[in-house]
Amino acid sequence: MKDESNMSTMSRSKLIKLVIIVVAILFVILFVNPFVIIGAGERGVVLTFGAVGSKVLDEGLHLRIPFVQQIIKVDVKVQKAQPDATAASKDLQDIHSTIALNYHISPDRANFVYQKIGIHFADRVIDPTVQEVVKAVTAKYTAVELITQREKVRSDIRELLKKRLIDYDIMVDDFAIVNFKFSPQFTQAIESKQTAEQFALRAQRDLDRIKIEAQQKIAQAQAEAEALRLQKMNVTAELIKLRQIEASMKAIEKWDGHLPSVTSGAVPFIDAGSFEKHTK
Repeated sequence: MKDESNMSTMSRSKLIKLVIIVVAILFVILFVNPFVIIGAGERGVVLTFGAVGSKVLDEGLHLRIPFVQQIIKVDVKVQKAQPDATAASKDLQDIHSTIALNYHISPDRANFVYQKIGIHFADRVIDPTVQEVVKAVTAKYTAVELITQREKVRSDIRELLKKRLIDYDIMVDDFAIVNFKFSPQFTQAIESKQTAEQFALRAQRDLDRIKIEAQQKIAQAQAEAEALRLQKMNVTAELIKLRQIEASMKAIEKWDGHLPSVTSGAVPFIDAGSFEKHTK
């Protein structure tokens, strides 16, 4: 009986120890938490007693010193900012533009970005820098040039943004001008100019068509006059006499041998000698 009692006591003691160990492990995991997982597209900034460390944690599972180290996760994936910018052109026209910027944090410099800017870098750096760069570049072009040289304006803004944001370890992936808006007065002036140019082009086309038609008529008249001239040159005394003979022959063919009962006072003369000469 004593042996059974001792064994039961030992089993209870082992079970209690096991429960204590499990509870301790759960306490460490849930409350102390020495593990940290860095997800895809993230980097971990290590803070030791609040001080930013030089090491940046990559994706995966990492250990930290509880109560001593804190891990700040920084997103290094490509992000998009689309701020609105207001500026003035070289000819003092008000320009309202919408900018689309794709950027990402330099992964190896995530600790310095957090140290200098924090995690709210879009509001603190991106938007103000875009505003400043757009104003600087827009002031170099007239309003019309901003429309006709849009690709060059885009390139200038993109290159200047790269230079400004690299100081904050922010990389520019792509940049686009979504829209340019001008004042209603300038927009109306542009539309009026385009309408006038269209009318002028249409009038010029009509004038060209009229000129071509006139030239065609002149050419046709000249051709007809030239043909008439050539015909007159070909009319000779022999041709006239031949036509007279042909007319006489046709008259003889139609004559039935009787003189008309009513005449105008003269009988048509037929040159029989000529007819006989040409029929031999």
